Amino acid sequence: MLKPVRRWPSTAHRIPLRWKVIPLTRNLHSGRDLLSELSARQLIADVTRPDDFAKHLQKSRTIYAGIDPTAKSLHAGHLIPLLCLLHFRMRGHNTLALIGGATGLVGDPSGRMMERSLSEKAQIESNTVKLTHSIQQFFSRATEYALDKAPSLATFSQLQVVNNIDWLKELNLLDFLRSTGIHFRVNHMLARDSVKLRMSAHNGITFTEFTYQLLQGYDFYELFRTMGCTIQVGGSDQWGNILSGIDLINKVEGDCAGYNEGCFALTTPLLTTSQGEKFGKSAGNAVWLDEKLTSYLDFYQFFLRTTDADVEKYLKMFTLLPVEEIDDVVREHGIQPERRLAQKLLAKEVTLLIHGKEGLEAARVATNVLFGTDYSTLHAKDIVKSLANDPRLVLCTEDELLGITLPNIAAKFGLASSKSAARQLALGNGLYLNNVPQPDVHLKLERSHLIDGQVAILRAGKDTHLILALR
Repeated sequence: MLKPVRRWPSTAHRIPLRWKVIPLTRNLHSGRDLLSELSARQLIADVTRPDDFAKHLQKSRTIYAGIDPTAKSLHAGHLIPLLCLLHFRMRGHNTLALIGGATGLVGDPSGRMMERSLSEKAQIESNTVKLTHSIQQFFSRATEYALDKAPSLATFSQLQVVNNIDWLKELNLLDFLRSTGIHFRVNHMLARDSVKLRMSAHNGITFTEFTYQLLQGYDFYELFRTMGCTIQVGGSDQWGNILSGIDLINKVEGDCAGYNEGCFALTTPLLTTSQGEKFGKSAGNAVWLDEKLTSYLDFYQFFLRTTDADVEKYLKMFTLLPVEEIDDVVREHGIQPERRLAQKLLAKEVTLLIHGKEGLEAARVATNVLFGTDYSTLHAKDIVKSLANDPRLVLCTEDELLGITLPNIAAKFGLASSKSAARQLALGNGLYLNNVPQPDVHLKLERSHLIDGQVAILRAGKDTHLILALR
């Protein structure tokens, strides 16, 4: 069995500073070693043998985090384990992202009261291809973001993306039971939180889901055996599954007493907002990292809407700003919270991390279009680009737009329910063209009214927008 586990402290500097690991020539960490830095950023829930772990990190190591392909893109909920991998990469360690092409077919019971619906193989395979691209894109942009914050960083090692279908599909059931199953005790498996939670539910747990921890444990063993991977990162609901892997490695590769000193688990907090809502959801929908699924604008606005109670934690978790700088920003924010300085910084930094400078600029332009008051600096091409895939942007011909009264245009494109409703809206100073109320119901739209002769921004009331752009 494993040595006792200690819950990681919530404050930094608990590991003696003499155990410094691969140093960074920058001031982001103020001399903190890696585990203390992760702790200061509230990225650690639990670790195994923290003192030994700190010593272990004095040399370059290999670490992995797994993601099952249950969706076709990464979402905001994936950010914490991925950012943990980024911090390890920044310290010179090798990182692996494992896509569960095999385990995704089984379904992880962790943190769920109900059984997952089994996904079709074709869907899992399609998701795997898309997730691989999504992960590679995340680390490409995250590396640019990190180098922008600290140009003196050494070249990062290449992230590797692996798929557990590559080794699990070759396993023979009888061989697996003899070589792996023999090392697991059912009473220990039943004691895992993920299993106990499901056993307490009316429908219990299926044998398929019950074996998930064996497969995840085998993944850790396989990466340890073939790639020298000694550390696994996962959400706190993965704690038992990760320990299963360490147990297996200890028993197969350990000494005569069944102990191997070289493998470790690190879990990250499962985030909920201060209102108890699951992080990464917006009005019941996931906040995707793919701009085709969640626009630059909506991604930016999601973080801009962060509450005062959550913003400090999110700045530390989701950005590479120095912790001390974040503390200063939060103090300044507390003096004038109505300015939302901390939220604006969070939205800027996370959008820059995920979507780069181009995505951040698009989010800012779209924010100005929909929520700003000064359109003097806007350009048509930037407006169209920033609102691509947004249903409020409509491309139209000259015949559909020019020479037609504004109320008729509003009714035609659904900004008002009818022509008469649009006229009443205009007469009440509630119909806007480029942020200026237009009470003249006979005003016909001309090219001179358009931004750069191409785009008209219509608004009904305070916040219902229609952006019309000539093809």
